[in-house]
Amino acid sequence: MPEIFGHVPERALAVYAHPDDPDVSCGGTLAAWAKAGCRVRILLCTDGAKGTTTATADAGALRRQRAEEATAAAATLGAAGADSLGYPDGEVVDGPALQRQLVEAVRRHRPEVVLAPDPSAMFFGQDYFNHRDHRVVGLAVLDAVAPAAALPLYFPDAGPPHQVATVLLSGTLEPDAWVDISGTIEVKEAAVGCHRSQFPEGGDWASAAVYLGAEDAGRQCGVRYAEAFRMLRLGG
Repeated sequence: MPEIFGHVPERALAVYAHPDDPDVSCGGTLAAWAKAGCRVRILLCTDGAKGTTTATADAGALRRQRAEEATAAAATLGAAGADSLGYPDGEVVDGPALQRQLVEAVRRHRPEVVLAPDPSAMFFGQDYFNHRDHRVVGLAVLDAVAPAAALPLYFPDAGPPHQVATVLLSGTLEPDAWVDISGTIEVKEAAVGCHRSQFPEGGDWASAAVYLGAEDAGRQCGVRYAEAFRMLRLGG
């Protein structure tokens, strides 16, 4: 039977690669939890400054625009805030530096639930494969959550250890948990709509994609609109 993840955590941390990723991937979930009293934090790993098809685009201007869009989207969702590690778009590397930053974030915010991209999801049919930043960030988050953030001898000066109870991996090909977002689908649509730099010709297709994706996930679990995840129960 499909599992509806109906628990609302006290604190949640969403860690994603690009400024629009959390809104597209789990915006309805974050909005629902924030509305119910969860303290939601968002951590972005890159600046998204290569996210354009315009060869003459000003990377600095795009970087600033995408940061403003991320701030607006986080506020739309009701998140307590959105931070960025500022790695160049397409160049994030999973190594000790990134691990330390992620461990510091987990120990500082002490989330019950962490959301991140599923690093095992690679090929989506014949016309799309997962962005390298998504894969790198997803794997780095898993390594940071368990064991690093939970054990004191990993980065001992990065704050007191914290055990994350649950990880929800979005963009997965093997979903086993769903969150009902029927009450926050419009908030998700609005948050995605904040990222105007990603659809300069208009956002109608983005809105349609939000609803189509949520309808498909909803059919999988028997609700009108949902977001699908691969769930890891780690205790805590």
